[in-house]
Amino acid sequence: MTTTEDEFQVLVGVFASRGNKVLEIEIIPSSHGAPFLQDGLSIGVTKKALASALVVARRLFFTRLLPMSEDDLYADVIKREPETTSASNHIITEIMLLFDCEHLTACNWRKRWLQAAIMHCERNFLDEMFNKELSLLQTYQCSPLHRHTKSPTLWSHRLWVLNAMVGLQKPAPPALGKLGRAELDIVLRAGELHPKNYYAFTYMRNLHLFLVDVAKAHGTPVPSSIAEAMLEPTLNWCLSNPRDISGWMFEKYLLEYCPDLSTRAGIVRRVLRFALDVRWEGESLWTFIDQTTKRFDLEQIVEEALKRAPAQMESDSPQDRQKPWQKRLDRARAYWTMPGGPEHSQQPV
Repeated sequence: MTTTEDEFQVLVGVFASRGNKVLEIEIIPSSHGAPFLQDGLSIGVTKKALASALVVARRLFFTRLLPMSEDDLYADVIKREPETTSASNHIITEIMLLFDCEHLTACNWRKRWLQAAIMHCERNFLDEMFNKELSLLQTYQCSPLHRHTKSPTLWSHRLWVLNAMVGLQKPAPPALGKLGRAELDIVLRAGELHPKNYYAFTYMRNLHLFLVDVAKAHGTPVPSSIAEAMLEPTLNWCLSNPRDISGWMFEKYLLEYCPDLSTRAGIVRRVLRFALDVRWEGESLWTFIDQTTKRFDLEQIVEEALKRAPAQMESDSPQDRQKPWQKRLDRARAYWTMPGGPEHSQQPV
């Protein structure tokens, strides 16, 4: 029979052997018969075993970690003993955040721990620490866990880490674009795991603004390339997840930073073509079409696509009033039912 200490040590071993790899952690039912399962980088742990490990981690955190001074934190950063020999301090907080992603005190301890390294350690050592911290956060944010994919605490911590990392490395504008693109992949994965992930896309907006400010500091006159690199992958994701309003609003946000009119028009045409071809009736997509055409003066694109369908007459009766996106959808429905339209191709989605 396993004890709380045994279950704690199993998780210590998992995180200690992680290195810089991204794990996929999932809470498994007790009916599997074992509290832990592992297949390569895929980890399964029961809620009961995780709660038992938390009991030990929490006790160690408040007795050992919380009283640490800045000198203690620095000494902890630079010690070179193998992590598998004991429960390293940073692994204690990793287990706590696995159980409770909103444990702000544990997250702030990690900021203090990283800050101690920033103040005293050399560049190569810091790069390694930053990469391990980002891969840890990706483990949380891209695993099928209930709350981690949309945790404001974890997304805020990730932004803090990247802010510190970019401040030290001072990458050139091309590298900033690659960084933004890599972070977008993580956000889109989190968006798949938790639909309408407001916190993930808000993080991406904040990161984009930060990268734009850094690019301007390098003297780049119009750092629109950072947003342009994200347009196509975000659009592909939105067309694969057309019900997700958070994704569509992030795509609209990116268009604000892409001044090229042909790029904006091409995006709207592609979305409208998709909606008409598959007869999509969902609110999120049509809201995107309505707002982007109005914001960027692209009404002519919709008129050209739906020119055979009559515009709806305005009504003064409250029960007949519609939201703007619904009026556009009504025109699309009229287009589908007109002679030569795609009414026989497939049913509305």
